[in-house]
Amino acid sequence: MTTAFTQLNLHPLLVQAVESLGFTTPTPIQSAMIPVMLAGQDVIGQAQTGTGKTAAFALPILHQLQTDVGHVQSLVLTPTRELAVQVAKAMHEFGRPLSVRVLPV
Repeated sequence: MTTAFTQLNLHPLLVQAVESLGFTTPTPIQSAMIPVMLAGQDVIGQAQTGTGKTAAFALPILHQLQTDVGHVQSLVLTPTRELAVQVAKAMHEFGRPLSVRVLPV
């Protein structure tokens, strides 16, 4: 298992953002999913509430974004409005150093 976010090959600004939010080591779902997603593979992950699933998919998405493009590059579907707002807030916080725009619809 990966013991630091720096070992996941994420953009340094994303690692800085995650660490500034108080996360020091990736959870098992993050260690398992992030490298696979960064390699461009499709994934399905399942884990208990509070285990970092949002970061597990959000960080690779943010890593792949092209910041100089002015159109939608990613769409995340959630089953409820409340979860959409929660995911959007997390992605905004993780992506703040990259100046990404996130909008829950």
